[in-house]
Amino acid sequence: MMLLYQLFSALAMLALTPYYAFRGWRRGEPLQTLRERLGRVPDEIAKMCAGGGAIWIHAVSVGEVLAAQPVVAQLRARYPQWGIFVSTTTETGQRLARERLEAAGVFYFPLDSSGAVRRALRAIQPSIVIIMETEIWPNFLRIAHEEAVPVVFANARISKRSFARYRRWKVLLEDFFAEALRYAAMFLAQTEEDARRLIEMGALEERVVVTGNLKYDAKPPELGEFGLWLAEQIKTQERWPVVVAGSVVSGEEEAVLAGYDAVQRRWRRALMILAPRKPDRFDEAARLAAEAGWNVTRRSRLALAKPLDESTDVLVLDSIGELAAIYSLADAAFVGGSLTSSGGHNIFEPAWFGKPPVFGTSMENFLEMAEQFLAANAGVRVNSGPMLGVVWVQLIENDALRERMGQAARELSVRNAGATQRTLARIAEIADAREASRR
Repeated sequence: MMLLYQLFSALAMLALTPYYAFRGWRRGEPLQTLRERLGRVPDEIAKMCAGGGAIWIHAVSVGEVLAAQPVVAQLRARYPQWGIFVSTTTETGQRLARERLEAAGVFYFPLDSSGAVRRALRAIQPSIVIIMETEIWPNFLRIAHEEAVPVVFANARISKRSFARYRRWKVLLEDFFAEALRYAAMFLAQTEEDARRLIEMGALEERVVVTGNLKYDAKPPELGEFGLWLAEQIKTQERWPVVVAGSVVSGEEEAVLAGYDAVQRRWRRALMILAPRKPDRFDEAARLAAEAGWNVTRRSRLALAKPLDESTDVLVLDSIGELAAIYSLADAAFVGGSLTSSGGHNIFEPAWFGKPPVFGTSMENFLEMAEQFLAANAGVRVNSGPMLGVVWVQLIENDALRERMGQAARELSVRNAGATQRTLARIAEIADAREASRR
């Protein structure tokens, strides 16, 4: 099966190269982006890696980049002699990695073909590769093993949906996945259930350790220039209440706007900050809000030297990396990707600031976290836009309820902290052994 996959990936490489070239041309991306996907890392990165000893961290997109922050900070302190290099798969992840991670270099992860993977590995010469969460690329794992480069999966998880797909095709894929997973040096799983699923898929039991969810350890971000400006506008214009709908995905905009309608009917000075999850929804979200009759302002078109238009009902946050801090301004919050079958997003971000998260019924990707919030009465689950509106109104009206739930949310962060230290301890076992072998 692995041989068939190698053949398939080689053919896919031939097909995807013109696709990425055309897409890059349409987006105005530099040619270097395509070169990196073909395994040709930037010359300046290759020069820095010439002596070996690099740490390569792969964070596919925004969520993984944010989870990687405490890991990168700790690794830089522990191994100052090693350069830390970060790869991403998405453009949004790439931008955020450059802004948030103090890495020696950032580049795109290679396509999973033998040639591209070998070129990237031999240019970077990593002492260890750390893959955030569980993006499994069989050729990458196989070739890293052949090159004696240990690969560690940190914050590893297997969602209920992914595991169900695996079991559906288990007869065909069991041996293939088992071979690929056994090339990994270690899996640092978020939960016992994630560990169980990894082992059933073929990971060696002695290489699977539960270390917890790194997202519990992330530090609350501070308001940047835009956030401070917006806080001042809210105060000056006496805008109240402020509701934040974050990480909203396709199919949720209408429900969120329906929920906001219930808020606006009671408080005419209300303001909603609507943050689509992906850039390709920025235009559509603004259009849907305008068609629903709201006065819409877009973050990208603001001049921070001027005041916010006081007629604004909905502010569309069409930017990357600003949402988490903006939750601090909310009187009520909703975390998207949960009213459609998308698996949910990180409900811990509003909780950092004592804002009880409201979320939908699709939380498969954060199931344990959601269950903890519900059990502690630190969050609320809804199943529709009208229900979201009812809950928002209740939280805004009832100060005691909102503060009690917010405090419970904060306490969850303290109770679940420590994943970073447990993760670093396991990574250090492998990294230190590699360092000793280099001497």
